[in-house]
Amino acid sequence: MGLFRAPRVLAEEGPLETTSVRLFRSSLICSAAPQYAAEELLRAEGFKEIAYIGVPRSEMPQAFADGAVDFSVTFAVNHIQAIDHGAPITILAGVHAGCYELFAREGLGGITELKGKQVGLQNGSPALLKLMAAQVGLDPEKDFQWVVDPKVKPLDLFAEGNIDAFLGFPPEPQELRARHASHVILDTTVDRPWSQYFCCMLAGNREYVQRHPVATRRVMRAILKATDLCANEPARVAQNIVGRASQGNTITSVRP
Repeated sequence: MGLFRAPRVLAEEGPLETTSVRLFRSSLICSAAPQYAAEELLRAEGFKEIAYIGVPRSEMPQAFADGAVDFSVTFAVNHIQAIDHGAPITILAGVHAGCYELFAREGLGGITELKGKQVGLQNGSPALLKLMAAQVGLDPEKDFQWVVDPKVKPLDLFAEGNIDAFLGFPPEPQELRARHASHVILDTTVDRPWSQYFCCMLAGNREYVQRHPVATRRVMRAILKATDLCANEPARVAQNIVGRASQGNTITSVRP
């Protein structure tokens, strides 16, 4: 039995201009889950060819420029930086609120107290923490000692008490809690003003969006519905994704 019921497609939308869609294959659970969970919904919307394109995150702007990727769910700052570098991207919708958590060692209670301290980041971009620091009057380039080299494993360094703070997103906060690693001083899911902004957003290749407006609307609908399911029934969605993977009929990985 499938996880989703087929949605009622409104007749006034007209027929799909294409039955093919290629999604950026993210390695980050918060952005990957809605895209993977949307596969059945996309098929119910009429898509027959659904591919998850595996390219390094740093190459995503070029993949859009080359026409190798049609849609991506990722951190809003990543989209902005890609657009600044000329990637043909159209922002379509916010997907979910923040999932970043800033951990700090005992005795540190706020971002301003991180001045001169070692701050770790194992995945993703430090852009969000730089924005947070600038908001409270710090210079993130001068006031933080960044520890971002994956070879030194910043998460382990923080968990072992060797650096002062760590900015993480799922599953890193869950791992730090399991290891009883200090405390959270900022959670973008609940702490203002960051809780009022979208963290991950859905973006489309500009040419695909312009040429296939009906297909674009249906992709948006499928991913946003899948996002709601991930939030409301995470265990069920996870079991469905794992079950399809074990049957060998889920994610198609293609490198352009």
